[in-house]
Amino acid sequence: MTRPTEENLDEWEVRFATRSDSGNGRADNEDACGTYVVDPTHVLVAVADGVSGEEGGEVASRTAVDVTLRTYAESAAKWGPARRLYRAAQQANIEIYDRAVVVTELRRMSTTLTALVVESGVVHAAHVGDSRLYLIRGGRIEQKTKDHTVTGEKRRMGLLSAERAKDHAERSTLTRCLGRELIAALDRITFAVAGGDMLLVCSDGLYNVLDDDMLLQVTTGKDAPQACEDLINAANARTTPDNLTVAVVQITGQPPESQGLGGRIAKLLGL
Repeated sequence: MTRPTEENLDEWEVRFATRSDSGNGRADNEDACGTYVVDPTHVLVAVADGVSGEEGGEVASRTAVDVTLRTYAESAAKWGPARRLYRAAQQANIEIYDRAVVVTELRRMSTTLTALVVESGVVHAAHVGDSRLYLIRGGRIEQKTKDHTVTGEKRRMGLLSAERAKDHAERSTLTRCLGRELIAALDRITFAVAGGDMLLVCSDGLYNVLDDDMLLQVTTGKDAPQACEDLINAANARTTPDNLTVAVVQITGQPPESQGLGGRIAKLLGL
């Protein structure tokens, strides 16, 4: 997680940082985040946001992150990162679901999960809920995940405008999450990355007070640790009422073509 320098910008590497904060309106933090490093070019990052208003939100989010990281680390490398990540996220769902069944006080606990692996120039993500994954490239920001919320579904069907969705009463009502069903309905996302790209994973406590333009503005020209700190500070300055968590991943250099699928995809896409 060193700061990029003139000497090492050409080196293919994945640099990252994470930060979580309770925000201005809550004493407890029901968000969780974590990372697992296989090597400098193979990194797993996970962010989870426990559903508030239900007992066990903090337990659910922490379990989601810890089990995803642990299961990925223990899985067979020959499966490849996409399969390893999907199975790890499903295992996290099973453990949350099983615990909720056994412990009466936790019977309604659930959480979002947005986890990504960067390996050989390719991002593989598993996503459920309304935490988000963004790609920042060439001065532009693109949301790569879908919000699994009532308002998110209505927007995709053309029934609700983006402006009305911002203050809609059901903007945080999840249609999918971990812990409610034995098998989670996970989105699987894959795309290539190249040097200079930045990945941003965050809970809704961040993006509900910092719109996409502000997320781009705050992160531009920053390394991962500084970007995380500045994003949290900017959200808190706007008196965010929710917990907020952010993970920033930077890609430096170019993926070697010899690294298989990642290099071939990057070359085909002109990255």
